[in-house]
Amino acid sequence: MGNVMKRNNVQITGDGEKQIIFGHGFGCDQLVWNKVIKEFKHGYRVITFDYVGSGQSDKGAYSKDRYSTLDGYKQDLIDVCDSLGEGTSVFVGHSVSSMIGMLASIERPELFGKLVMIAPSPYYMNEPGYQGGFDKTDIDELLDLMEVNYKQWAKYLAPIIMLNEDQPELADNFEELLCSNDPQISREFAEVTFKTDVRAELKELLVPTLIMQPQYDAIVPNEVGHYIHTQIPESRLVVMKAKGHNPHISHAEETVAVIKEYLTKSGDCENG
Repeated sequence: MGNVMKRNNVQITGDGEKQIIFGHGFGCDQLVWNKVIKEFKHGYRVITFDYVGSGQSDKGAYSKDRYSTLDGYKQDLIDVCDSLGEGTSVFVGHSVSSMIGMLASIERPELFGKLVMIAPSPYYMNEPGYQGGFDKTDIDELLDLMEVNYKQWAKYLAPIIMLNEDQPELADNFEELLCSNDPQISREFAEVTFKTDVRAELKELLVPTLIMQPQYDAIVPNEVGHYIHTQIPESRLVVMKAKGHNPHISHAEETVAVIKEYLTKSGDCENG
């Protein structure tokens, strides 16, 4: 237990009996949840963690073999859950973490009673009949830029991800976060994120799921949120007023309100 808690920098706060776990997306760490989790600490046992290779995780535990697919990150999440003991949690995942949570739930259905997916995508590439958001050449160029000039890649991508040009500090802060990552690990995580296709697995997810789609997201088109909604049997789609791929950072208040409304209606929210 202790090894996993240290390896994934697991943090436990809150005073509730019910448990809610927050999983960060690519290029991020658990600190991106700070504005959100403070609103859940009264009524929940709140869990945040870093995937191996991110944030303050044990970078020495990273291996390209284990993390060459989403299975390695899925196992991180399962390990964290097992270290926390028995009991069903709510899992809130951002971006690729939504799919990691889905894979963990399919493998271990008892882990999560509800899933919340923020700006999720099962596949980022365009295909006939499916608009993922990127052509293969777009992805390859981004990955090449990461390898050639990581800081230039971060400077280019941060404002695209964050949007909200009226708050330029958001892009500046996100650029700084991207630059704090190990460039090689980050590139490998990016390749796994952007080239993995888990569309076929969506139908296997039987846990009630909330899909939170920002109204405009340069990384995940609206069509993707609607597609996921049609594929997950017991799902609800909310198109947010928020713009940008990181609404939990740029629009924390709306993010909290949408999650709490969903959990309250499904009987999983304590103290409103």
